[in-house]
Amino acid sequence: MTSDQQQVTSNQMNQVAQNLDIIPSAGSAIPEMHRFAHQAMATIYEIFIVNEDAGYAQQAAQEAFDELDRLEQELSRFIENSDISRLNHLAANQPLRIGLDAFECLKLAARIFDETNGAFDVTVGPLMKCWLNPDKTLRTPSPEELEVARRNIGMQLLELNESQYTVMLKSSPVHIDLGAIGKGYAVDVLTKLLLEWDIDTALIHGGTSSVFALGSPPGKNGWPLTLSSPTNRQKTLARLHLRNQAVSGSGLQKGQHIINPRTAKPLQGKHASWAIAPQAATTDAISTAFMIMTPEEIEEYCKQHPEVRAMIFLADEDVEGEQVKILRYGSWKENEALT
Repeated sequence: MTSDQQQVTSNQMNQVAQNLDIIPSAGSAIPEMHRFAHQAMATIYEIFIVNEDAGYAQQAAQEAFDELDRLEQELSRFIENSDISRLNHLAANQPLRIGLDAFECLKLAARIFDETNGAFDVTVGPLMKCWLNPDKTLRTPSPEELEVARRNIGMQLLELNESQYTVMLKSSPVHIDLGAIGKGYAVDVLTKLLLEWDIDTALIHGGTSSVFALGSPPGKNGWPLTLSSPTNRQKTLARLHLRNQAVSGSGLQKGQHIINPRTAKPLQGKHASWAIAPQAATTDAISTAFMIMTPEEIEEYCKQHPEVRAMIFLADEDVEGEQVKILRYGSWKENEALT
């Protein structure tokens, strides 16, 4: 175990466990499974590897975590010289060459922005600044503030040149935050790295909000995962068995706020959403978009993307006893036994 891995203390693990949306279950029943943890991107990543050689599994996990640290240096807006930080300080009409990973994240973000009619938008930062005080409490911006912010959001403001790996801003400033796609993208990259190490049975998650299930543990149909109610962690909403698929969850926790880029206002109503798809970067992004989209839009999205499943959790806390409604779209029967 490296010093970096040792810094993930039991207290930190317990803090993460109290906020799980997607919980690896029945882990103790999986033989020859080795668990590794690492702190990055403001969360704790974990890798569960099934392999008879514990030492080899640890080497592979360490290589994956080294790659994770490299990705953070490129994708984090909080790191001064990262590609995203440089974009956020870029003047309009000046192409900037960026790394492959940052470019791929932006390309995927642009595609999902179009597919969800703007429900997923990594440029929503100016609206966040309008609506939130420094302590993250809500404030009421003026109409003029909102109008200025709305002029500086939208993926249409980015011109991506795939042949040169450059990005040019059509106006400035643009504030890009990959928080709703970067963790899932990192999970996908770590998965590919483990496959290069000939590890074909593993579970990788970034803060438990985005998970990829690689292969299937011996004797199981897939990796066992549990989706829990965001308002009652003791209540199970679904038990999944995933194989070579990703699942991500998004939700409104106490004290947190999601800004709807379509309306330029804080989101109200939905409490949580989950998505299943072949890649974690995709599920990371569309689970966020599903918080914004209407049920009819989500249903249509899943029809157009048959590899995607969606689950939406709606709760009315003003009603005594809490009235809960759960909507599911796509072929959930292929992955779960409903509770």
